[in-house]
This record gives sequence, C-alpha cells and structure tokens, in this order.
Amino acid sequence: MDATELSFGIVILTQLSLGLSVNLFLLLFYIHVVSTSHKPSSSDLILAHLALANTIILLTIGIPEVMSAWGLRNFLDDVGCKALMYLYRVARGLAICTTCLLSVFQAVTISPGTSWWAGIKAKLPKCIFPSFLLSWVLNLLIELDTAIYMISPQTNGSFQIMLDIKYCSEIGVNEETTLVITVVLFLRDLFFVGLMSLASGYMVLVLHRHHRQVQHLHGPGRSPRAMPEIRAAKRVIALVTLYILLYGRQTIMLSILLNMKKSSPLLVKSHLVFLLTFSTLSPFLIIHGDRRIRTFWKRESSTSNPDHF
Repeated sequence: MDATELSFGIVILTQLSLGLSVNLFLLLFYIHVVSTSHKPSSSDLILAHLALANTIILLTIGIPEVMSAWGLRNFLDDVGCKALMYLYRVARGLAICTTCLLSVFQAVTISPGTSWWAGIKAKLPKCIFPSFLLSWVLNLLIELDTAIYMISPQTNGSFQIMLDIKYCSEIGVNEETTLVITVVLFLRDLFFVGLMSLASGYMVLVLHRHHRQVQHLHGPGRSPRAMPEIRAAKRVIALVTLYILLYGRQTIMLSILLNMKKSSPLLVKSHLVFLLTFSTLSPFLIIHGDRRIRTFWKRESSTSNPDHF
C-alpha cells in the first residue's frame, strides 16, 4: 500500500466515521420527535428521510472504499458488487429527490399568506409520504442498469471497462444504450436540481423582502429574533447550495473520468472522496440550524454531569 492510497483511506475512514455517527443520530432524533409528537412536522419527516439516504450512501460506498484502501481486493463477487452499487446509486437519487422536496416544502412554508398559497400549504403535508414512495420507485427503476452493467473484478471476460473502482467495475455497452441511460439520468438530475435551485432562489427573494420589512419596522440598529421558519429556510438554502456545488463538481469529474483514454487512480480516488462529502457535511448544517438538537445536547450534558455543591 503506497502513501497516496493510505492517505485517501484515512480521509474516507474519517468521513465514514463522522458521517455515519451524525446521520444515525439525526435519524434516531427525528424518528423520536415524529413518534412522540401529536402533529408530526413534515420537515422532520423529510430530514429523517435525508439522513436515511445519507446513511445508505456512506455504508455502501464508504465501507468498501476503506477495505480497498487497506489492501483488500476481490472481496465482492458479481452479486455483491451489483447489489452494493445499485443500492448506492438508488440512495444517491433519493438524496437528490429529498433535498429537492425539502427545498420546495420550505419555500411553500415561508410563502406569503394569500389564499392561493394557503391552499397549497394545507395540502402539502399530505403529499410527503406519497413523495417518498414515488422517489423510491423512480430511483429503483432508473438505476436498474447498475444491476446489469456492474461486475466484479473476478469476472472473466473481455469487457470494455468504463469505470474501474478496484472492487467493482462498470462495463461499456453499445452506444445507443449508453446514450439512453445517460439522457435518462441527466433529465432526472436536471429536473430535481433545477427545481431545488428555483425553490432556493424564491426563498432568497422572500427572505430579502422579509429582512427589508423587519429593518423598516425595527430600525437599522436592531435585529429581532428570527422566526423558526426563517431559520429553517436559511438552513435549507445552505443545504441546497452545498449540494449544487458538489453535484457540479462530481458531474465534471465523472465526465473527465469516462472520457479519459487511460484510467487515473488518483482522479478516481478524488472523485470517490467527494461522493461522500455531502452525506458527511449536510448533517452538521442541519444540526447548526435546529435549536432543538442543541437544546437536547445541553440537557443530556447537564443530566450526565450534574453539579455537586
């Protein structure tokens, strides 16, 4: 094992440890909040679903990468490779859909209280679970090609390897099939990334208008406490911005890797590190924007370390 691979292994292990622990905490926290609430918050349900998607991403790509970095080879057969990468790509699609749903929900939540918006606000909570079901079905169908064209390095045969990540390889197919798969995936990503961008842009406009109104009412020298909806909107805008930046980088890097005549292990490793970045960093943005979690930690801390007089 060379120093470069060891360094990547340490980085991925750090991402995996931090990301898994924080996402599992968020998943359990929001499940507890939803289960103990008489009227569960739709945003809590969405954040729990996002934490679940992040957890699956970290488990399916993080653990094999750590094993590979520490010198293990050929630990997956064809079935294991197909199942692992299929689940990873479905979870990646779920992360896109859930982040989009969160941004749209929050945009509607902070929208003006007109009769038209009020009608949408009343109907939106009923759409949360159907949206989850639709996103699962959609991504399970769209990513079916992964279960067909992913193979283990142990598989014998003369295949054209499109992407090699050591423990799994993606084989090439005819140009027509590749074009159809590429267009379908591109349209899915374009729709959801575009929708979350529009929703976030709308929230920025609403927040700007709200800020001007608050300054007019309270004066430039005073900054009244922000409403929970405003804090939540800022948190969602930060999440969407992070996702779009990382998505753009991943798309460019993947295009470079697929069009390179000779495989570059360094670029492949860099690409894989960034695949885990959103799943690792997004929980910290969520925690920073949710005062209930900070209150929970303070309460637990004071309970576990009582003062003695």
